[in-house]
Amino acid sequence: MTKGNINVSVENIFPLIKKFLYSDHEIFLRELISNATDATLKLKHLTSIGETTVEYGNPKIEVKIDKEGKKLHIIDQGIGMTAEEVEKYINEIAFSGAEEFLDKYKDSGKDAGIIGHFGLGFYSSFMVAEKVEIITKSYKEATEAAHWTCDGSPEFTLEPSDKTERGTEIILHIAEDSTEFLEESKISELLMKYNKFMPIPIKFGTKEVNVALPEDAPKDAKPEKKTIDNIINNPNPAWTKLPADLKDEDYKSFYRELYPMQFEDPLFHIHLNVDYPFNLTGILYFPKMTNDLNIQKDKIQLYQNQVYVTDNVEGIVPEFLTMLRGVIDSPDIPLNVSRSYLQADSNVKKIASYITRKVADKLKSLFNDNREDFEKKWDDIKIVIEYGMLSEDKFFEKADAFALYPTVDKKYYIYDELIEKIKDNQTDKDGKVVILYASNEDAQHSYIEAAKTKGYEVLLLDSPIVSHLMQKLESSKENISFARVDADHVDNLIKKEETTISKLSDDEKKQLEDILKEAIPSEKFMVQLEAMDSDASPFIITQPEFMRRMKEMQATGGGGMFGMGNMPEMYNLIVNTNSELVGEILNTKTKKKQERLISQSLDLARLSQGLLKGKELSEFIKRSYEMIK
Repeated sequence: MTKGNINVSVENIFPLIKKFLYSDHEIFLRELISNATDATLKLKHLTSIGETTVEYGNPKIEVKIDKEGKKLHIIDQGIGMTAEEVEKYINEIAFSGAEEFLDKYKDSGKDAGIIGHFGLGFYSSFMVAEKVEIITKSYKEATEAAHWTCDGSPEFTLEPSDKTERGTEIILHIAEDSTEFLEESKISELLMKYNKFMPIPIKFGTKEVNVALPEDAPKDAKPEKKTIDNIINNPNPAWTKLPADLKDEDYKSFYRELYPMQFEDPLFHIHLNVDYPFNLTGILYFPKMTNDLNIQKDKIQLYQNQVYVTDNVEGIVPEFLTMLRGVIDSPDIPLNVSRSYLQADSNVKKIASYITRKVADKLKSLFNDNREDFEKKWDDIKIVIEYGMLSEDKFFEKADAFALYPTVDKKYYIYDELIEKIKDNQTDKDGKVVILYASNEDAQHSYIEAAKTKGYEVLLLDSPIVSHLMQKLESSKENISFARVDADHVDNLIKKEETTISKLSDDEKKQLEDILKEAIPSEKFMVQLEAMDSDASPFIITQPEFMRRMKEMQATGGGGMFGMGNMPEMYNLIVNTNSELVGEILNTKTKKKQERLISQSLDLARLSQGLLKGKELSEFIKRSYEMIK
């Protein structure tokens, strides 16, 4: 038996490991199973290239709980180690890795943003164990098995073992403060979290299954039960296969495997598969979306060689795609570094750029292959696409090929089609194409109808970020502007050369202005007299496009530089000088009747915009009944 001291610069480093990573101590199991997987895959490689004649067979990794003995066993059938290799890899290399890790991060505190602890490896065992044993036998012929023991101090023992099968068994003597890791439910939860898709089968206990009955069995025959290994993982998940080998149902089945509590199928998927200039595989799914920007993110799982790392993929996946679901697996992402380093890493930037391009290409092909189906799904996916157009310039450039602009009449145009459709009728006197839109069909119904009467197309753009998107489109495209249908009278939204002549003289207009100024609160309404068709509404309330849009942009982030947030609500009140009712207001001799006509007309205009509430609404109803009497 050999006794010795691990060469460390810090006396008793294990309490430091435990203290530093206490909030994340569950990752010890991921680390040990990752090591067991590596050992097994190394053996597979050596047998495949003829470096060894040993039988690879069907190796598995086994996790066993000995609750009475307070022990946790992790057993593999991989390459194993000789005593010399234990000295080298456990006492020297692995430990120096743990020491280097601690040295790098001990001053960073718990919120250092470390998203993976690969490299800490074997010594993470001491976060939960007061003593660790390694019993190992090398795959090499005529080598003796070794037994290493360490109690959490720099002292260790190394002696021969009577183990006869190749591979490594790690025995953790669980510490008093970590007995939760002797509970079957806890270990099962961790295995499902971190090791669900590991490439080597992982056995955790056994289970009973029914044996299939033969075809000629009697109807009342009961199937026999047999006990089999409980393999907790799927070693060949869909993302590790070629797209050509998968059917649509395979993708849906994998989605259900990833999200067992999700009852709706995804709308479509994107299979990522690239090996140059970096290695990346994965599947992204578009679930049904809502207009809620606070939609739950962190649904994409990041793996490194099928080992789960995190579901916080910010910085690796472009932000607008974090609303999607699925898996990304890449050995090229440096996982044992801080997030700020990760975001500056050139490989990671290439990965984000690649994913953006791949998603845009897939959306384009889905649109081209089945436009009708794509249009049906638009409301469920538009928030992701609009957000992508806003936040990623490369995506914005490609989006012209598939981003849809729906009208209130349920027609769908891509950008070029829309401009081609409206340019003749909706170009103003300055040569600018004006794109009219509504954000709420019911609330803006009368304005929509007024625009349609003129033969104008009205888009229905109702997502919360649409103001930001219009701003970007106006600055990126030539000679276009957006105007909401209730931003002004329809003739002012798209100003043409022709003007309607007012029935009122200049003196009468001045007189009308004075009457209105006295009756209408100036802090809420800017009165403007307009000559319109006589059958148009006498009073129309609008909110200037610029003011309203800046408020909306500020409400969803941005636009704050204009300081609109604290400004009172201001509206334009357009008074139709050719309206019969406006003529009556002007010519009414009694002031009381005049005020009542103005109040009623204003309240009707406010009612049409949803601005009449509470006490004012009650007074309007009361006044209306009195007028009927």
